[in-house]
Amino acid sequence: MKVLFLNDLWDQRIGSSIRQMYQHAAVLRERGHETLVVSTTPDPKLVGRATELGIDLIRLHSDYNPRWRAWVGMSNKRVLPGLEKILAEWKPDVVHTHLIHTHLSYASLTAARKAGAAVVFTAHDVMTFCYQKLTCFHGGAEAGGELRDYAARWQKCIPCQRARYRPDRNARIRKILMRDVQRLTVVSDELGSVLRANGLPVHRRVHNAIELKANLPNAEDVAAFRAKFKLGASPVIAVGGRLHEQKGVGQILLMLRLLLADFPDLRMLVMGKSDVYDREFRSRAEELGVAGAVVPTGWLDGDELSAAYATVNVLVTPSICFDTFGLVNLEAMEHGRPVVATCFGGSQEVVLHGKTGFIANPFDVPAFSARIAELLADPAKADRMGAAGQRRVAASFTIERLCEEFLEEYEIARTQIRL
Repeated sequence: MKVLFLNDLWDQRIGSSIRQMYQHAAVLRERGHETLVVSTTPDPKLVGRATELGIDLIRLHSDYNPRWRAWVGMSNKRVLPGLEKILAEWKPDVVHTHLIHTHLSYASLTAARKAGAAVVFTAHDVMTFCYQKLTCFHGGAEAGGELRDYAARWQKCIPCQRARYRPDRNARIRKILMRDVQRLTVVSDELGSVLRANGLPVHRRVHNAIELKANLPNAEDVAAFRAKFKLGASPVIAVGGRLHEQKGVGQILLMLRLLLADFPDLRMLVMGKSDVYDREFRSRAEELGVAGAVVPTGWLDGDELSAAYATVNVLVTPSICFDTFGLVNLEAMEHGRPVVATCFGGSQEVVLHGKTGFIANPFDVPAFSARIAELLADPAKADRMGAAGQRRVAASFTIERLCEEFLEEYEIARTQIRL
């Protein structure tokens, strides 16, 4: 079988979901299938053929002001001719699409279907009906984050998007998905509920996965990481990934202020771009009096990221947006770390409350902080939960399991186009 992956993003260092795509492609190749990734780049020098993590890759050029995404994201005339040529020459049996809402555009689904391929669409986020990270559904701090109003309506979208709002956007996306996609999968059941609330078809939930590491960091690796970032023997919590208010970075700074009262030597790793932390959060940390406990590591990957996970006592994912899955949760659990995760989105399908960590409401800062404190105060409990999480990842969230489920989806999709 020939499987063509479409993804606006090609650099696996940007995010875990991109790395997962390459790992999936590698397992398919090991099982005798052919794979190719088509992506985009704003840099003309990077256009053309390449390899990433050993997988063949073709990058097409696309660069425009994202304020026009509601229009260009429907049909990007710059990339479609190149994509259509690839489809005609490579002749895939299946086109598996991931993030396409900015550059490859939803018109790529129509192009794939016209080329005779079976089309499988994986929704990793809410962009099929929302213009950004979904933040309005829970009512914010005023409602304590307790609302669950998932349906998109112009009354909510126009004040949010203003001139970027396109009245027919969602209807056009829905039409394309229903006409040109044989199988639509989501990465969490909660995301499936959200898409269904917006009239979108969902055929299956396929949880995200990771490729298990052959070797995890040892004591020497952890000691070296602690020495590099001057952590000493301090207990450590961490937040990682894209540093943004919607990811709860502001919330965790409030929690840190409470935690330092009982754990004065506590340190918090901020595993993300240091310039973003400096620009958007450092002054707030200083105002709260917690800046001295924050350790910005910069962007980590590879062995250094693995050592960071092995170092922390508790990983925290306090998103106040709809967090569709949270692959960082799996990565921490693989290293035997307990997780305290947001109640918004799919984290509750990954982190089992009271068994591999806790699920909490990040708007309730005292309650969320108390869950972190519970694990810091009881290392034996943290170790038990971490070990349970490690077993859970190995049993349910491997890349091999993901590949098996998608092979089933590919066969269903191919059968449907033959009918």
